[in-house]
Amino acid sequence: MLGILQSAGYSFTNTEEDADVIVINTCTFIDSAKEESINTILEMAQWKERGRCKALIATGCLAQRFSKEIKEELPEVDAIIGTNSWDEIAKAVTKVLEQKHFEKIGELTGMPDMSKKRILTSGTHYAYLKIAEGCDKHCTYCVIPSIRGKYRSVSMEVLIKQAQDLVEMGVKELLLVAQETTLYGVDLYEKKSLHILLQKLAKIDELKWIRILYCYPEEIYPELVEEIKNNPKVCHYLDLPIQHCSDRILKKMARRTSKAELKKTFEMLRREIPDIALRTTVICGFPGETKEEHKELLSFIEEIGFDRLGAFAYSREEGTAAASFENQIEDETKQLWVDEVMELQQEICEEKCCEMIGTHLKVLVEGTAENVYVCRTYRDAPDIDGYLFLETSQILHTGDFVNVKVTGAYEYDLIGELE
Repeated sequence: MLGILQSAGYSFTNTEEDADVIVINTCTFIDSAKEESINTILEMAQWKERGRCKALIATGCLAQRFSKEIKEELPEVDAIIGTNSWDEIAKAVTKVLEQKHFEKIGELTGMPDMSKKRILTSGTHYAYLKIAEGCDKHCTYCVIPSIRGKYRSVSMEVLIKQAQDLVEMGVKELLLVAQETTLYGVDLYEKKSLHILLQKLAKIDELKWIRILYCYPEEIYPELVEEIKNNPKVCHYLDLPIQHCSDRILKKMARRTSKAELKKTFEMLRREIPDIALRTTVICGFPGETKEEHKELLSFIEEIGFDRLGAFAYSREEGTAAASFENQIEDETKQLWVDEVMELQQEICEEKCCEMIGTHLKVLVEGTAENVYVCRTYRDAPDIDGYLFLETSQILHTGDFVNVKVTGAYEYDLIGELE
């Protein structure tokens, strides 16, 4: 959207009081995100009186899912743009500056023009590359199919061009994202094609790291494993959300796997790629979950020893099958279970960090903090994982790759020295 607006002649400001138009890109995946989105709209609306703001635009998932409610209950919003209509942003800004209301929700089919030049908001050394939109899984807790539509891959030609543009802007690391990355290409090329996309991306000279997020464990396939294993630009890192391990809970979630299959997948990945970092996420307090099933999850987490893990309290989302399930868990219990999972994971992470002492790694410099350089290893995705802290008199720059020896460890982070 930023790239489209820039091409249309608009400029940007980092301060709300200086903006003529404020665009709020909303989320509605879980209740807390919905609440944050609404609060942000109300907060930004104040600048219509206190600043020079002439119009507010709501885009994204909340706009897609609750466009009627926004129109009725949030009259401060002057334009509403759905998840598959973001390419209408310049038209929307033009209309609202003419004091006309604009609304475009659109069908959740096809894709907007993804070839537009982007503006980076993550800095210049890494960027997210969205390779597909939508999801066909229909997990019982999830609203994504209703607000994002069916699975639709972005063509390789568009993705390669976008990646080349990003690398020309200074990007060294690409993070591949989608609601599910492992199924990339099944709709366009009639087979799973993520490994082919990785091969093509790796041919871009100045691109150094490719990281894969949001894989479904049951969709991991041999060619993909081989590509991760043998392609030097693909980080030995996989994000595979499991949500739970109990067969009964997995079935109620409509997940298409089992505890035994999950274990088999993780064992295979570590056998084939011994230094792979495995990240996952789990949901605590799914309707009907028992204390015994929660303990089963804790035992599974300890057995597998995930390198990275995030835990979320189940969020009861209207319009999902699970919202109508009996035996909804109390919020206090859900949070207690989340805390227990994260306490266990902290112990696992600390142990794994200590095991890294003495190893040699290539790291990406992120910036500085308190006279040390903050870096990331191949084991760490931006914002969600850990860091390596490096103290040196040598002048380094954000986006540099350097070789380090790990000399110390914290619960989630490492300490290193230049080699």
